[in-house]
Amino acid sequence: MSIKLITLGATSYSFIKDGVEEYEKRLRKYFKFEIVVIPDVKNRGKLKPIDLKSEEAVLITKQIKPTDTLILLDERGKEFDSTNFARFLQKALANKNGSLVFVVGGMYGFDENLKQKADYLISLSRMTSSHQLIRLFFVEQLYRACTILNGEPYHNEG
Repeated sequence: MSIKLITLGATSYSFIKDGVEEYEKRLRKYFKFEIVVIPDVKNRGKLKPIDLKSEEAVLITKQIKPTDTLILLDERGKEFDSTNFARFLQKALANKNGSLVFVVGGMYGFDENLKQKADYLISLSRMTSSHQLIRLFFVEQLYRACTILNGEPYHNEG
């Protein structure tokens, strides 16, 4: 059982890097966890958003195997509270031979063709957030889900 997080472009913020590294260490207690950072598309500033999303989709697709479950983190996706996300994660891990592959899109989101290939679209919030900050938010929620599933004292229902 393994989970992969794909992100576009490296983050330049040390607080994000430090936070992601902390949760990455914690997650390895539960399963094989890998973060793949795809370098930014060259000359991305000169591309129209639709063309940039298309090029990013090609790079993302190269990282996905046919047996993987593709889950795009998209603000228009299905929303979960933390407990229901944990249940979703448990079912997804139990029903697949390949990896669960979560993807944080670029600044303009995802190409429509990639959305069609996705097994799931999940929203972490209806609010728009920095694609760099979402990395930290997601790995924390993933860790929270693991603690919920294992009955560990991290998540508080209130």
